[in-house]
Amino acid sequence: MRRCLICFSLLLAALLNLGAAQADDEAQLLALINAYRAEPQGCAAQTVAVGPLSLDLRLAAPTATDIDDLQQALGQNGYPAAALQLIRLSGPDNAEAAMSALRQKFCAQLLGAQYIDIGVSRSASDWRIVLARPLLSGGLGDWEAAGRAVLELVNTARGQARQCGGTNFAAAAPLAWNAALAESALAHSRDMANGNFFSHRGSDSSQADERALRAGYTWSALGENIAAGDDAPKAIVDGWLASPAHCANIMNPAFSEMGAAYAVDPRSDAGIYWTQVFGAP
Repeated sequence: MRRCLICFSLLLAALLNLGAAQADDEAQLLALINAYRAEPQGCAAQTVAVGPLSLDLRLAAPTATDIDDLQQALGQNGYPAAALQLIRLSGPDNAEAAMSALRQKFCAQLLGAQYIDIGVSRSASDWRIVLARPLLSGGLGDWEAAGRAVLELVNTARGQARQCGGTNFAAAAPLAWNAALAESALAHSRDMANGNFFSHRGSDSSQADERALRAGYTWSALGENIAAGDDAPKAIVDGWLASPAHCANIMNPAFSEMGAAYAVDPRSDAGIYWTQVFGAP
């Protein structure tokens, strides 16, 4: 029995040492990749330095071998990706050999400026490198927090006179948050994201006024703005203010309440979709 315990202890120590060695190789490969991005050499596709990649363990965790399955797995793991590249190597037995193979076969991918995060994993001589950029920035909260941030920016805009296209608007009273309008906005944002379309008309042919009634909001005045492709509330509001029709909705003194929300779907063309619904009860 004592001999078996000794054998088991030796085996466990060997496995732990192997795991530590692989972790060291993964860290070393990341350092080599970032050094290469800082001083790209021998890659005809690009000679301009790009920023370093940050290690994100979520990118190393999924085991999907297909890019679509990987996209789905990352989304479920809290990392919906706007840009994604999966690289697989078989054969290199250390980080230097893996880097040599990457430079020969995947230099353009390694130097992609669209990527900001990386995940590296290794099993024996099989390497898996995932390059990615998240769909959402770290500063974007949940849909309601983002919607209320839109409300604050809109009320700042309404606080001063402005011209929307050829129409002059006086400063208007601030809008109040309305939960039913927010639910209507969320439903339409999700509809656009999941259906991969961009329109005021819903997938069921509904319009904003119908969706507001469906959410329980009986209105005397109603308006809707939509946007897509940006994950910053300020950029969204700035874009609306630059558009005469959207700007007119924001400045319309007939509206007294508002709700706004975003929804994401990594499989969609724009990735993130926004809806803002104005109303007066």
